[in-house]
Amino acid sequence: MDQSFLIMLSNLLHLHNHLDPTNSLLSDTSSAAYSSDVSSPSSILTSTSAAPLLFFTLASVLSYLASNSPKKPSKSSSPSSSSKPPSEFSVAAFRALSTERIWAMEAPLRDVQWRSLYGLSYPVFTTVVDKLKPYITQSQLSLPSDYAVAMVLSRLSHGLSLKTLASRYALEPYLISKITNMVTRLLATKLYPEFIKIPVSRRRLVENTQGFQELTSLPNICGAVDSTPVKLHKLSPDVINGSMYYCKYGFPSILLQVVADSKKVFWDVCVKAPGGYDDSTHFRDSLLYNRLITGDIVWDKAINVRGQHVRPYIVGDWCFPLLSFLLTPFSYNRTGNPAQNAFDEALMKGRKTVEEAIGLLKGRWKILQDLNVGLNHAPQTIVACCVLHNLCQIAREPEPELWKEPEENGQPPHVLENEKGRPLPNEISAVDI
Repeated sequence: MDQSFLIMLSNLLHLHNHLDPTNSLLSDTSSAAYSSDVSSPSSILTSTSAAPLLFFTLASVLSYLASNSPKKPSKSSSPSSSSKPPSEFSVAAFRALSTERIWAMEAPLRDVQWRSLYGLSYPVFTTVVDKLKPYITQSQLSLPSDYAVAMVLSRLSHGLSLKTLASRYALEPYLISKITNMVTRLLATKLYPEFIKIPVSRRRLVENTQGFQELTSLPNICGAVDSTPVKLHKLSPDVINGSMYYCKYGFPSILLQVVADSKKVFWDVCVKAPGGYDDSTHFRDSLLYNRLITGDIVWDKAINVRGQHVRPYIVGDWCFPLLSFLLTPFSYNRTGNPAQNAFDEALMKGRKTVEEAIGLLKGRWKILQDLNVGLNHAPQTIVACCVLHNLCQIAREPEPELWKEPEENGQPPHVLENEKGRPLPNEISAVDI
C-alpha cells in the first residue's frame, strides 16, 4: 500500500483518539476490529461521537484513491481515432488567412505565399473558386467550397498522396479522394470550354500566326503539337493489356497530346491512349484530327506562298505524319540539304514552344510527374492540370523551373499513303494502325 496513504490514515486515527479516547472502536489496540467494522454500517452507527469523524475519514480515503488512481485513456485519445486537424491546415486557419490576413500583406508576399501552398496566386485562386463554387454547392459538400478547392490544388501542385493529405487535413482518405475527383472533373468539363479553345476566329488566328512568325520567320503557323507520357504511380495487375501502358522510357503511363500557341497556352488537349501508343497513332485517334480531316474546322486565313494558297497549319516533330495542316521536318537529324536544314531549324523553334509548355505543366503541377490517382480518374486529372496551366499562363503567373523529359528516341511514324508528301527518314514504309 502507498506509504503516504498509511501516514494519512494513521494521523486521522490519532486525531480521533485525541478527541474521544474512550471509544474503543478506533483505539490503537483494536485496528483489526476497525478493519472489519468499517465495512459494517450498523457498527459505525453504534457511537454517535465516532460517526462524523468516520464519515470524514472514509470521504478522505475515497478522495485520495480517486485522485491517485491511474486514468484510462479515453476513446478520443486512442491512437486509432482521428486527431485534431493541425492548426495551419484547419478550416479556421484557412479562413483566417484567406479573409483576414491575406489583404494585410503586400501583394508580392501574398502571392508568393499562396503560390507556395496551392500552385497559383491568390487572385487566380479566387477566379477558380468563383467559377466552381456553384457546382460544388450543388453537391452539398460538408466543407466550404474554397477550402475544398485549396485542398485539391495543394495535392495537384505538390503531388501529395491521399494518405499524406488525409493526415494533414484530418479527413478520411475516401473523402479526400471524393473531393479530388469532383474538383478535377469540374475543371476538366465545366472550365475546359472556356480556357482551352481551338483558334477559329480571325483575331485569334492573326495573334497566333504573328506570334509564331516572330519566333520562326515562318508564316501562318497557328500551333505546335507534341505528346508526352504521364507516369502512373502504379498500374493495377488486373488491367487488360497492361503492357500497352509502358512507354518507350520503360514506365507505365498515359499519353497526353497537346497543341500550344506561341505563348505556351494549350488550345487542344487529348488524353485517349495508353503510354505505349506512338504519337502518330494517337494523333489520328484525336478529335482534332477528325475535325480537320473532315473539314469541320477550316482556318480561313490563307496566304500566298510562291503562287500557292497556304492555310494556317500546325507543326510537329518527325514522329507526326505530314499533312496539309501539319508540317514536320525533312529529317530528324538535320541530314538534308542546306535549304531543308534551314527550314527544319525554323520549324523546330516553333515546336519548342509546346515542349516548354509541357515542361511548365509538369513543373507547376507535380502530380503529373508521378500520377497517384486511380486509372479511371487519371485522364480527367491530367486535363484539369492543363486547364489550370492555361489559367496561370493567361494570368502571366511566374513560370516555374521546366520539367525535363528523358531524351527522346521516338517511334517510327505510321503514315498513310495519302499522307506521303516527301521521303520519310530512313525510308520507313507506310503502315497504318
